[in-house]
Amino acid sequence: MPPIDDEFTDLTLFITGPTWLSPRVRATGSLPEFGHRDSENEKRLGPAMRHLRALAQAGDDHVPILFNGSGSTAMEAAIRSLVAADETILHVVVGAFGDLWRTMSESNGKRVATLRFAPGEAIDLNRLDDTLKTQRPAVVAVTHNETSTGVINDYKAACRLIRERGALPLTDGVSVFGGAPLDLADSGCAFYATATQKALGLPAGFGIAFVAPEALEKAARVQHRGFSSDILRQVERARKHQTLTTPSTTLCNQLAVQLEHIVTVEGISARFDRHERLRDMAHGFVAGLSGFDLMAAEGSRSPTLTAVRAPKGFDTARLKKVKETMRGRGYLFDPGYGKLNQELEAAGERVCFRIGHMGDVSEEMLAVYLNHLGEVLVS
Repeated sequence: MPPIDDEFTDLTLFITGPTWLSPRVRATGSLPEFGHRDSENEKRLGPAMRHLRALAQAGDDHVPILFNGSGSTAMEAAIRSLVAADETILHVVVGAFGDLWRTMSESNGKRVATLRFAPGEAIDLNRLDDTLKTQRPAVVAVTHNETSTGVINDYKAACRLIRERGALPLTDGVSVFGGAPLDLADSGCAFYATATQKALGLPAGFGIAFVAPEALEKAARVQHRGFSSDILRQVERARKHQTLTTPSTTLCNQLAVQLEHIVTVEGISARFDRHERLRDMAHGFVAGLSGFDLMAAEGSRSPTLTAVRAPKGFDTARLKKVKETMRGRGYLFDPGYGKLNQELEAAGERVCFRIGHMGDVSEEMLAVYLNHLGEVLVS
């Protein structure tokens, strides 16, 4: 039997997560393991927690928490810890992952209201305000960056409006954190959820939350928060720069080294600027393709991923063929979010594919990929 590494194909990922890992991040995976309650932990997670605050522009109020799991783990913790049994949570849905958060609330027996926008649309604050006035929710969950459609919302404006109507704002920022400015300290957001495997350019394994004091105060009044989903238990360890339960020490090493690189080597502003240039490159590529166009409207297009509507007749079966052809060229192509494309196809609408351009992807890498993809799409 050949060595197992001979069985696996090493592709350059341009999907929307997990993302391509730089050689630096891969090499960091071989650093020594350590005890997560030992002083060695502080060497890694002490600086990492400080860098997370800097990257989020979080100030001193929001406490960063590392949840073992994924972004979904952090998002479900918000539901378990911050929505009481007699309260309504309003989910503002602009795509599949906003809908996933709504499903989490329903699965946890919460009272749910939904404000839904069509695929490719951003949050309309007037519609949101009307819904807040009629539904009067105690908690509202919004999406900062919708991974299925490439839409980025003005989450700060949404959070401020939610607060004006007396509700607690929660935000899913899984696919944008590390790729765009947050200004979290001035956002009004009480709980901001993200993860390692997207724009941070790391393997999956941690959900990350930034939790404001008022969220902790609210959690103290909510019963049956679970164990690992209890943000009060989590924050006790987070304040010591630890995790509540045993983490992957390999990922801790990678997180520490990658955040040090982002903050002190590349620089936070430079990283955000690079993501904007990558976005513009993807948009220019789409503009040069006959019959293809962008799914998100002008002014609400993500800096970390681009969703592209294919021409009429370019169906999901053809997108799967594109994926396999690109695999032969050494790339993993993203043929679009499956459930969304099924719904679009059933409605007679044009399907979409996605271009992930986040994390440590360089402009040179994206240029080469787009050149290959352009050849395959028109062949």
